[in-house]
Amino acid sequence: MNESLFFRRLLIGTTWTWVLLLALVPYIILLGASWLQPGTDTLVLPTLTKENYSHLLSSTAFTITAESVLLAACTAVLCLAIGYPFAAILANAPAKRQPLLLLLVMIPFWTNSLIRTYALVMLLKADGLINAALIRTGLITEPLQLMYTPFAVFIGLVYTLLPFMILPLYAALKAVDPKLLEAGRDLGASWLQNFLKITIPLTMPGIIAGTMLVFLPALGMFYVSDILGGARTMLLGNYIRDQFLVFRNIPMGSAASITMTLAMGLLLLLYYLATRRSGEKVMQ
Repeated sequence: MNESLFFRRLLIGTTWTWVLLLALVPYIILLGASWLQPGTDTLVLPTLTKENYSHLLSSTAFTITAESVLLAACTAVLCLAIGYPFAAILANAPAKRQPLLLLLVMIPFWTNSLIRTYALVMLLKADGLINAALIRTGLITEPLQLMYTPFAVFIGLVYTLLPFMILPLYAALKAVDPKLLEAGRDLGASWLQNFLKITIPLTMPGIIAGTMLVFLPALGMFYVSDILGGARTMLLGNYIRDQFLVFRNIPMGSAASITMTLAMGLLLLLYYLATRRSGEKVMQ
């Protein structure tokens, strides 16, 4: 009994130490640096200022934020439009086929997302597979400019984040009791009415979870825009990365990181409230 209690406390203590050293302490350092001035000979100067946060309200930062939010929102919408039917097919497939379909969803996770992003270059470049197929079929005479465009970044984000939408939707659809849909049909409800009145409300937690899992990472996946957008399309992640590594403006990058983290925390809070409200409606 004493050994079990000691082992449990050791695991809990190790976990909290890990979180403290690798999560909490770095953010405290970022928070402190965000109120300091950048230095020339040193990374920061011990002089308090609020200019770093004021700069985030500038037109440049606002434009990058607006474009990032729009691109992330469009990515989440398209992933939902593609992922919901796939998750429904997966949830309603025969039990013997579901493991294979789940495997197809999980296979992309076995390969590094950076490598998968480079693989898209082979499809989207001027002499890539897409342009070659379109030219052979006679639909176009000259290669389309697909690479280094916002469209390429959009496709890269959707391709990378689609599994994060499918899996929560699949879990939510599997939890829907078929008897509820059967009861709706017995009461004269059409397929569309069943879908809108029963399936959508019951799977709303999965929809919200999938949207958050796609939207939040899409704001900061700077390597996708670097590889497919050629640095012409900037996300918030690109802006933060450039402040740290290109301009060596540690306080500015820290302020942007803290602000982005707070915004994500607010979105997660809204997600919690929305799922809780959705659960209460279902219980009623």
